[in-house]
Amino acid sequence: MKAKTKEYLFDNRALTALIVPLIIEQALAVLVGMADSIMVASVGEAAVSGVSLVDNIMVLLINVFAALGTGGAVVAGQYLGQKRLEGARRAAEQLVWFITLCAVAVTFVIYGCKYWILHGVFGQIDGDVMGHADTYLMIVTASIPFIALYNGGAAIFRTMGNSEISMRVSIVMNVVNISGNAILIYGFHRGTEGVAIPTLVSRITAAFLIMALLADRKRSIWVRFSAKYRPDWGMIRKILGIGIPNGLENSMFQLGKIIVLSLVSTFGTYAIAANAVSNTLASFQVLPGMAITLAVTTVIARCVGAGDYRQVSYYTKKLTLITYGCMVVTNVIIVLALPLILKVYNLSDKTAAVTSDIVIFYAVCCVLIWPLAFTIPATFRASGDAKMCMIISVASMWIFRIVFSYILGKYMGMGVFGVWVAMIIDWVVRAVCFLIRYRSGRWKHRAIA
Repeated sequence: MKAKTKEYLFDNRALTALIVPLIIEQALAVLVGMADSIMVASVGEAAVSGVSLVDNIMVLLINVFAALGTGGAVVAGQYLGQKRLEGARRAAEQLVWFITLCAVAVTFVIYGCKYWILHGVFGQIDGDVMGHADTYLMIVTASIPFIALYNGGAAIFRTMGNSEISMRVSIVMNVVNISGNAILIYGFHRGTEGVAIPTLVSRITAAFLIMALLADRKRSIWVRFSAKYRPDWGMIRKILGIGIPNGLENSMFQLGKIIVLSLVSTFGTYAIAANAVSNTLASFQVLPGMAITLAVTTVIARCVGAGDYRQVSYYTKKLTLITYGCMVVTNVIIVLALPLILKVYNLSDKTAAVTSDIVIFYAVCCVLIWPLAFTIPATFRASGDAKMCMIISVASMWIFRIVFSYILGKYMGMGVFGVWVAMIIDWVVRAVCFLIRYRSGRWKHRAIA
């Protein structure tokens, strides 16, 4: 067995070095998001509402840029697997320039459509909320090109198996954001701009840092920055072949969440509170799985590039098992700590009981189903089979998650718990479809590099 493992592209030390920083980075994003919301709350309810409305749009855009980053990472990773370093560098360069130009275009569109966004998309909202949303949108929109650059750069470093760089840059970005919020909100008693300006500055800082590191020619993949950019449409099409299906999948998922949230709001205040707390805890419950999914993209793309599907199968099984192990540990800890967590939130007895039921149910399903529904499709994307992945995911979400949310939650009287059951039905359908797809082998030999 020892002789065989020497042939593998990633040994246990390399996998650990890839996965651990990704888990830390994901944990930082969740924890800083919570700290952000607490600081915004001190400005007032109108500020919280205004910021959250704009953040829905920003999350959607971030997911799109992350999807494009994944497309670039898959193409560059497959070139690395083929030991074609020049091809990997060209893919990285095209990704960085293309994602930046797209982000700049989106920024101008948002500024140009600001009135329609505030009054058309957000609808009839109070004047105070509108004022906060306007201020936040004007400032944070300027950060779109920089968050796109950061996402593209982080994806390229993960492709090289170096997730520690993106983790360190993420730490700097979050420290700047949190400290900036604290100084402007608590020190200078600023309003919404006290939240927006640090967000802008932190994203600018992260973009410049990661691009400076990516310009180092000693790395296996580096980017040459020149004013004379020539688009390589063949390479861009390869990137978009993964990025567009992945982006559509992520966008539809966000839209589905908004639709389900509107249903939950009809169940009463207790349901809204229980759903909000459960969502916060759920982000921790799936955190290691989300991190390992990013690692799967890096590892599998390299194996596909090398044309070694034996290693693809080996690492898919190994990383899925690692996901199961991490899910068990994480969810056991959260369930054991649940009584203490619920006390901290100071919920009513009814809300606490519903939240407890949801979190425990979700924990069991995370351990049993989540890796099959979300880790395995990462193998398909890294192999170039992103389109089928998107079709299965989007169809399952609309048909099962949303339809069954109304059937179970509204018409069968299960309330907010029924909405979470519908989510798990969606997971089960995805898991079955992805397992059938995996066993069929039709996703193989779709290398795009």
